[in-house]
Amino acid sequence: MKDKRLYHSVADQIKKLIKDGAFPPGSRLPGERELAEQFDVSRVTVREAEIVLQALGHIKIKTGSGVYVLDPVETGARGLPNVTAFELTEARLLFESEAAALAAGLISDETLAKLGELVETMSNDDPAEAEAAQIADREFHLTIAAASGNAAVRYVVESLWKIRTDVPAVKEVHDSICAIEDAGHRHTEHADVLNALRNRDPAAARQSMQAHFRGLLGSMIDVTEEQALEELRKQVTESRQRYLNSVAPGQGG
Repeated sequence: MKDKRLYHSVADQIKKLIKDGAFPPGSRLPGERELAEQFDVSRVTVREAEIVLQALGHIKIKTGSGVYVLDPVETGARGLPNVTAFELTEARLLFESEAAALAAGLISDETLAKLGELVETMSNDDPAEAEAAQIADREFHLTIAAASGNAAVRYVVESLWKIRTDVPAVKEVHDSICAIEDAGHRHTEHADVLNALRNRDPAAARQSMQAHFRGLLGSMIDVTEEQALEELRKQVTESRQRYLNSVAPGQGG
């Protein structure tokens, strides 16, 4: 398995252990070192897996205390706000742009290398790799949030991504965009953010992230307009059919 996929495998294994009862709700996961030895991976890979699991609502990372398993009932009952895809993206533009600016001054070479791998994964236009590209997209943004060095910013960004993946109406819009999105364009936007981070340029990192989300907002407008037109076409077709069915033979004029 390629290194960039290792943390997904580790996350799945930990999730299965949680489901099987090895780590019951409220319990503390073993430390990074112990898990790294158990799964024969690096501590960085374990950390990345835990970030994914926290974003999905399976665990809670408490700085200085440890990683704790969340109660499935509590997790499922935790309400998410009723927002539109536009509102969510506006919020992401604000928070993730500042997260990128903060990360620019702190980011490590190791994290930059990881971001580079994620950008390459996103550039793959093979339909069979579409899911991998979407996962890489999410990890790209969550990794930058973690690199900001601000736990509050990281929490907000992770929460915004939970809305992105768990609120059906929002997910539907994003899925529609992903279905028509050009891999080259996606690669360019994220590569611009990465280049600014490599240059340790907070202003450029902020601007490139803002440009990315402005582009996303534009795509949302196009997609929702097309969906509205399609719905209108459907209504017209149904109305025409009802009219034709209501006209008796010989009375159609």
